[in-house]
Amino acid sequence: MAKSKTMSKDKITKLAITGILTALVIVLQLMGSFIKFGPFSVSLVLIPIIIGAALAGPYVSTWLGLVFGVVVLLSGDAAAFMAISIPGTVVTVLLKGMLCGLMAGLVFKVQKKMNTYLTVVLASIICPVTNTGIFLLGCRLFFYDAISAWGAGAGFTNTFIYMITGMVGLNFVFELVIDIIFCPAIVRVVNAIKKQ
Repeated sequence: MAKSKTMSKDKITKLAITGILTALVIVLQLMGSFIKFGPFSVSLVLIPIIIGAALAGPYVSTWLGLVFGVVVLLSGDAAAFMAISIPGTVVTVLLKGMLCGLMAGLVFKVQKKMNTYLTVVLASIICPVTNTGIFLLGCRLFFYDAISAWGAGAGFTNTFIYMITGMVGLNFVFELVIDIIFCPAIVRVVNAIKKQ
């Protein structure tokens, strides 16, 4: 009977964490669309996705990544890409969100025995790398001609260089640094609160 109550309490805690982080993903993505480095907004939502991975595992972090993708699509943040290819945009945006959540979650699942701080730092690196990597892959597969034209208009002769420096460079660095700074601190505080 005690085990049943504990499992029930764990499920309720996980559900509460999922609900709170889902709301946070929505709010941060909507607010984050106003923070731009270059032509694209900064994904502050990676922070709750990584925290979800740390506190609730890969299913929750994948869910949070899906919510991130849906909000990007519904907010108009991907409008320039939607004008070029709706299916390409939907696939790229949803896949990058879900996979960055899944990869962060898998880091915690695989590295359970490792130092929590180091695991959070590793997830804080893998999450934006996956998010940006899938975005670049989607750009190459679905939007390359349009991006070549954008790059030429911006004075770039090499489309790949434009994609790295003009489209994602500063955003990626900003997201990576923010994630590495804030995620370990937040997870440490939450774990300290849970122990009390």
